[in-house]
Amino acid sequence: MTNPAFDALIGEVDAACRKRSIPMLGPHRAARLCELIREARPNIVVEVGTAIGYSGLWIANTLQELGNGRLLTLELDPERAAEAGRYFQRAGLDGRIMLLVGDARQRIFEVAGPIDFLFLDGGFENYHPCFLACKDRLRPGAWLVADNAGIGAAEMADYLDEVRGKHDSRTEWFETDLAWNPRDAMEISVVRGH
Repeated sequence: MTNPAFDALIGEVDAACRKRSIPMLGPHRAARLCELIREARPNIVVEVGTAIGYSGLWIANTLQELGNGRLLTLELDPERAAEAGRYFQRAGLDGRIMLLVGDARQRIFEVAGPIDFLFLDGGFENYHPCFLACKDRLRPGAWLVADNAGIGAAEMADYLDEVRGKHDSRTEWFETDLAWNPRDAMEISVVRGH
């Protein structure tokens, strides 16, 4: 299903990220993330690391297409969060998104469960604390997707060790057209029963 207005807005956010070197998924990893969301059909998606809303737009648009689900997204920087909020509103997706501003390691406790899909895309060293903070609210069979599992592997080693050791987990590599990150991976995991 094509949506020219949405495609134009994503193009605008993509260009803004590239111009200002704001980390983002890029179109290839974003498309893969949306495939995973379509497969998972989540009621609640939690995203750690909103930035200016690039991946949040992709996620919420996919939930809109599915006709179900909400995105709760967490961002530390209030200015970036405000910018993301404006993009969410322009896309007409703000009714499907709750944006929490502050340290995700604390704010994630405010997210009521069960969480069906956790997307980690913030500070690499925060992946494990954020995962632990919401672990008891993850539904058995919930999806965990950690971006930058290639370039951030050392900083997120505690997270990667846990999901690879205790859950069904795989690493998918992507070639990108992002100058600052030409090749990187996502760690995709499915939570085993507690």
